[in-house]
Amino acid sequence: MNKNAEDLIYLLSCAVNGITPDAVRVQAMNPEQLFPLAKTHSLCGAAYIALRHAGTDDRRFSQAYFMAVRKLILLDAARREIFAEFERRGIWYMPLKGVILRALYPENGMREMADNDVLFDAGKQAEVREIMRALGYTEESSGKSNHDVYMKPPVLNFEMHKSLFKQSSAFYSYYQDPERLMRPDGDSRFGRCFSDEDFYVYMLAHEYKHFSSGGTGLRSLLDCYVFCKSKGDALAWDYIGVQCRQLGIADFEQEQRTLAEKVFSAEKHPELTAREQELLSYFLTSGTYGTLTRAGENKVERGFAESGSRSRAGYILRRLFPDFQHMQTWYPFFAKHRLLLPAGYLWRLIRAPFAKKDTIKSEMKALWKHDHTKVSDRG
Repeated sequence: MNKNAEDLIYLLSCAVNGITPDAVRVQAMNPEQLFPLAKTHSLCGAAYIALRHAGTDDRRFSQAYFMAVRKLILLDAARREIFAEFERRGIWYMPLKGVILRALYPENGMREMADNDVLFDAGKQAEVREIMRALGYTEESSGKSNHDVYMKPPVLNFEMHKSLFKQSSAFYSYYQDPERLMRPDGDSRFGRCFSDEDFYVYMLAHEYKHFSSGGTGLRSLLDCYVFCKSKGDALAWDYIGVQCRQLGIADFEQEQRTLAEKVFSAEKHPELTAREQELLSYFLTSGTYGTLTRAGENKVERGFAESGSRSRAGYILRRLFPDFQHMQTWYPFFAKHRLLLPAGYLWRLIRAPFAKKDTIKSEMKALWKHDHTKVSDRG
């Protein structure tokens, strides 16, 4: 791990633990290199607060912080307005992820948010669309995923979730009926929330979805630390363990929580095992939302693992002609009318280079990076 990464982790540790950074160490930092790293991980606000406590005021960090705070204020006001309409119309709703985690950080603006995620009664999608349009939002995306995206200038971005995961996700069946896990949220009639335990499990499942695809960055690790620092002693860890095993993320939960505790609870960089160093490097090189390169690498590795073969030719054949279950999930019309299935495969081949050009390119690059023997290729 390089010095800039160590410096950023040090500042984050100071920020979330209420420690004033050592002024001498801060003076030795390189803000020109530190800022882009913090920005890549959406952690400029937390770093700025630590720098400010040390008596350092860098313009880039302060501008990013105040812009983030402004956005949070606007999102808060917009969310209250939207939820008031949901209450009026009797639509249950549950804010997700960042807006919950943000409240656990020691200072406002420390946990940045790109958007607001809200789960709502999927049977009321048409009413929600009507509400959002009436409030001046433009529908950027609808019906293409498990959430609809609504935008409103200058910075408002809401992802309205009909379900917590896509049907193709390994977590879909567990969260297919999220109402079984919900409870009333405060004094609202239709607001909902998870218990702390169920929120933590969902947070981990969501992070693992990104971790195992394009990757996820240092902010996810910091979220884990802040949540466990705030709630850990009161959590029912036996229950969490059972749910994580059911979801297949028990090892991920244990490794991430242990790493987060080691990295952010110590003023000096801790001694890490080889596996922990590898995991920390993965977080550091992924950025907040992962990378196409990493997504390609992980997809190729999963493909090899699932097939039990490391043949390039075999991998390409499986990607060109995926199994029936894949076609049912992504091309249900063709799968439903089996005589049209060949046309479905043809349509997929025609459409893919236009719809997923960059994704396919990163996947092929990752495939060709692997060292395969000619024997296995001829397999």
